[in-house]
Amino acid sequence: MHIEPKQRRADGRFDRDAEARLEEAVGLTAAIGLHIVAEEIAPLARPVPATLIGSGKVDEIASIVRAVEAEVVVVNAQLSPVQQRNLEKAWDAKVLDRTALILEIFGERAQTREGRLQVELAHLTYQRSRLVRSWTHLERQRGGFGFLGGPGETQIETDRRLIGERIAKIKRELEEVKRTRGLHREARKRVPYPIVALVGYTNAGKSTLFNRLTQSGVLAKDLLFATLDPTMRGLKLPDRRQVILSDTVGFIADLPIELVAAFRATLEEVLQADLILHIRDSAHGETEAQKKDVLQVLTELGVEEGSRPLIEVLNKIDLLEPPARAALLERNVVQGTGPIAISALSGDGLDVLLERIAGTLAHTEAIFSLHLDAADGAGLAWAYEHARVLERHDRDTGPDLKLAIEPQNIDRFASRFGPNLLPEHRVELHP
Repeated sequence: MHIEPKQRRADGRFDRDAEARLEEAVGLTAAIGLHIVAEEIAPLARPVPATLIGSGKVDEIASIVRAVEAEVVVVNAQLSPVQQRNLEKAWDAKVLDRTALILEIFGERAQTREGRLQVELAHLTYQRSRLVRSWTHLERQRGGFGFLGGPGETQIETDRRLIGERIAKIKRELEEVKRTRGLHREARKRVPYPIVALVGYTNAGKSTLFNRLTQSGVLAKDLLFATLDPTMRGLKLPDRRQVILSDTVGFIADLPIELVAAFRATLEEVLQADLILHIRDSAHGETEAQKKDVLQVLTELGVEEGSRPLIEVLNKIDLLEPPARAALLERNVVQGTGPIAISALSGDGLDVLLERIAGTLAHTEAIFSLHLDAADGAGLAWAYEHARVLERHDRDTGPDLKLAIEPQNIDRFASRFGPNLLPEHRVELHP
């Protein structure tokens, strides 16, 4: 059973987004395989300290829980430990709040050791403030972190001292993971390519776009948080430039602070990105609200607006009515800036997106002239491999090149070619 507590407007109706939030929350619940037998929007004049919602609504929901024999009640809000315990007692069912629900999903989805550590850290941080008893009457063997219980599962030790020790141990392990990730990042700088990071609201189609562009097989389903562990692949742009495309975990409204903190290490790839693609679900009724949620999380991660290039991508135009879809595709052609409309599923608009990526990254390059000796064939091949050759003039003494070089490659060129490499001008980094 799922409950969406929501305050009413002055006219007695619920805000327009109440239904959308309930739909999203039901999707989150379904994402861990629970069968929803009832759903409800609960009016909330003001939060009740003991139970969040009023006693009348608590009794009403208790009757529904008994009638449908619900074993789990999901409340799409943050509950205090006291509120959770009181509601469990009133409804004689396990109660999950929004944070516990999302943590449960992440616990099932994390595949890598790092992902599992990050989710466990978030879970323990959440659990430290509450001692949740084990509900072993649920009959399903499952993953996750024990919020739902079940035979064969081990309830995480809730003693505060042991939780604190485990948190300290996980943090040490994650620091090692972070150090290893840093070494990998340094290794990439030795064979440097620009990093393009995909970000967006969960289920916006990031993984489908990632697969389409890189010909990969990353899990892509119509499912909230289908992708949790980040994936990186190479991508060649129309100007023959090689970049690294990074797929990341989807964002969501009211993302629990425990998860923002725990996944900061994973999302460092976004912090290091040369270009961010903000993928939006153009067919979703709450697309503008989702955009604000994503930008807010980016700010919380330290990616300030305007601090680096960002391209807004309106995905899923295949779900729009033909006139709206045609209008968006036409706008792709006539505008040089602004959002780009695409369908990762059908491929519409991807050519324009790739050209925009190439054009945006070109603004980060430095322009140099390079004179090579006629006998330096290896140097010529190396320059072609590690920079864009804008002009070439062959002379008797050897070729003169005009090169567009990525900032992270400049030191390597200077070390290899010395005084033969001369700067012409640098293009300022801007969106």
